[in-house]
Amino acid sequence: MTLQQLEYIVAVDKYRSFVQAAESCGVTQSTLSTLIMKLENELDVVIFDRNSRPARPTEMGEKLINQAKVALYNVKQLEELVNVEKKRNFGEVKLSICPTIAPYITPKLFKFLSITYPKINIRAREMTRTHTIYKLKRAEIDVAIMSYPREDEDLLEIPLYKEKYVAYVSPMSSLYKEKEIDMESLPSNHLWGLKDEVSLQRQVSELCDLDYEHSSKYEAGGICTLMMIVDENGGYTSIPELHVNLLRESMRSHIRPIVNPVPTRTVSMFVRKDFVRERMLNILAEGIKHVIPTEMLDEHLLKYPIRL
Repeated sequence: MTLQQLEYIVAVDKYRSFVQAAESCGVTQSTLSTLIMKLENELDVVIFDRNSRPARPTEMGEKLINQAKVALYNVKQLEELVNVEKKRNFGEVKLSICPTIAPYITPKLFKFLSITYPKINIRAREMTRTHTIYKLKRAEIDVAIMSYPREDEDLLEIPLYKEKYVAYVSPMSSLYKEKEIDMESLPSNHLWGLKDEVSLQRQVSELCDLDYEHSSKYEAGGICTLMMIVDENGGYTSIPELHVNLLRESMRSHIRPIVNPVPTRTVSMFVRKDFVRERMLNILAEGIKHVIPTEMLDEHLLKYPIRL
């Protein structure tokens, strides 16, 4: 069994095609197929159903592929230990950013990293929190930036910053005439929220003792679409304060502070607990400190480097 063979079965699983997997690995299809068959013979299992189109792993094959991803992940961890020791600022990181955070982090973060650390390759994707956690635990991504209020024994959380929520209110709503909105006056039947982004709306509901399950929820998309729904249908939603800077002037007139108490969320980096790429986390944290206003940053992040 070789690392090359593990890379090949992971590639076939990713592309569900022996041809595309071979192209991505820079080898011929016959070479890739031969080495996968040798691995199957060595382990005395069938990893892929050759009669399936597209190619699909068998039940045992899927278990082996999941473990292969972890093994390849740990090999990269060993390489990173050497890079950290020699203070090398290069490498690749697979990053997931929540769609409700990405608009005001990624543009400036990418610019900062491309100028300051040009040899670091960031492969970033926007993914919902549920999808991100699934990928993170399977070692398919390295780092996630999201708001995730529950403790998870498999993940390590590194708080980055805390931000307030504000209300985005339709002129058709009775709340529109208020200069600021008290939590107790928020009606549950007029609240719009993103279904997967529970942290974005649940806090407003719970603090007001509202029935969150009967609030309106949008199945997919982002905050911009949510505000358009409010504009067209009435009611209100809550949005992160950093999003206000992205709004047109006409839309900012719909923003109202929420008080008594002020709802907030903590945005953090998450990694697997066996993650060792400390240097990469500090580089990402440096970028975040360049992007996010100082008064919002986590106090520990401001004072100390990240230690794993």
